[in-house]
Amino acid sequence: MRIATWNVNSVNARLETVVRWFEAARPDVACLQEIKCIDEKFPAEAFERLGYNIAVHGQKTYNGVALLSKPPLEDVRRGLPLLPGSGDEVDEQARYVEALVSGPTPVRVASIYLPNGNPVATEKFAYKLAWMRRLHRHAQDLLSWEEPFALMGDYNVIPEPRDAEHPDKWTDDALFQPESRAAFRALKNLGLTEAYLQADGAPGAYTFWDYQAGAWQRNNGIRIDHALLSPQAADRLLGVSIHRDVRGWDKPSDHVPLVIELDV
Repeated sequence: MRIATWNVNSVNARLETVVRWFEAARPDVACLQEIKCIDEKFPAEAFERLGYNIAVHGQKTYNGVALLSKPPLEDVRRGLPLLPGSGDEVDEQARYVEALVSGPTPVRVASIYLPNGNPVATEKFAYKLAWMRRLHRHAQDLLSWEEPFALMGDYNVIPEPRDAEHPDKWTDDALFQPESRAAFRALKNLGLTEAYLQADGAPGAYTFWDYQAGAWQRNNGIRIDHALLSPQAADRLLGVSIHRDVRGWDKPSDHVPLVIELDV
């Protein structure tokens, strides 16, 4: 089973590019982020023609996530559970969708668009850390089920200095703050495996290049798109690939697809 994650930076604006990649790569399951449309405006027909079942958690103009799967999707969850006693009553930002992908060995897959958090000294950074605490708690619950699962998406976290071409340029950014990185480590320390590190781990494997200042041409990239696997999924990991060339296509997203392969 090939499972992809890709922040497409507006699925409708880049539909031709996105469909081109789907036709070439043919993932069994795909997690999309930053689709930037409500559910009704998601271009479902373009993907249904390719044989995909679809679960969308959209939002007008901003955010939005989707799951596309050739096998049927079951037990769909839209949004992370709120933490008891946190004072939060609702989360209006569409950043999480999860479903069980049917098959001989069912795999639970989540598409995650973690908050950016900038500027750091604002409520946006506090929201990022609070969202990560909710994800941590939900991952604990998922682990208790002892099933294969993959938490995939744009985490907006640069885990280590080696995950940026110029780490010194990111010291004031929410993506590289000690608190963000610590929360990401804590998530992994629950017992999750970062797929790229297990399968390859070589530095310089970036998944994002900004549109500004010739970042792509200078390879001024960062690695912020990740796949975290439960032990039951990590045992089945066959490989990981980053489709770097897609960044050089016409009308590209600033992210590129990350694809894992599981033996299921």
